[in-house]
Amino acid sequence: MNIDSFDFPAGRNITSKYRVLEKLGEGYEGEVYKIVEIDTGITRAAKAFYPQRNVKGKASRLLARKLHKLRDCPILIQYHNQETISVRKTPIAVMISEFIEGEPLAEFLARQRGQRLSPFQACHLLYALVDGVKDIHMHREYHGDLHTSNIIVRRFGLGFSLKLIDFYHWDTPKQENIREDIVDMVKVLYDAVGGRRHYARQPRAIKEICCGLKRGLILKKFPTAMSLRDHLSFMNWD
Repeated sequence: MNIDSFDFPAGRNITSKYRVLEKLGEGYEGEVYKIVEIDTGITRAAKAFYPQRNVKGKASRLLARKLHKLRDCPILIQYHNQETISVRKTPIAVMISEFIEGEPLAEFLARQRGQRLSPFQACHLLYALVDGVKDIHMHREYHGDLHTSNIIVRRFGLGFSLKLIDFYHWDTPKQENIREDIVDMVKVLYDAVGGRRHYARQPRAIKEICCGLKRGLILKKFPTAMSLRDHLSFMNWD
């Protein structure tokens, strides 16, 4: 059966262990909810997979295994367990994970003056992102869908505390996937300083990283996440 929406109401139980607090969002694979563990009162997150996007449990199984493999990467959410519930007499996989307080980077940027960060702030943002993603790449894995809606800003002060959501997890990791993460992270910097509208007025330090968003130039200069992190660590400001 194809199911295009669940819309679980607040107060509904997910098995006997969890209760829905609110819906957080939805995507191609399913819907995400803020839930509470009934026995402990601990807040969690639950991703309910649409059955047509999770044939024979393949998608939920791949995502759970990938998150478990990368469980020591601080920038990622922590996987807990998987439950199965019945919706319209159809078994539905529900992945339980930690709940992340914060807001999507896209919303964070929209609240800033001019809806963008200063070049210096944006480089701190990029450093936090690259420092986290490099751990994923060291496991020969990748995110595959890095953009401002999939990056959660948890804290902002002297530096950024970030979490990533919405992994792309269908393919066996390839070097091309890993390299694409690097290009996507540079695009996040480009968007954070205001995108095309403000790029021409950016300082040289920003343009030396963005390389006009030319993929070949970016990867020639930054073949790995570690090389991009090192550049940020030792860059000079005019």
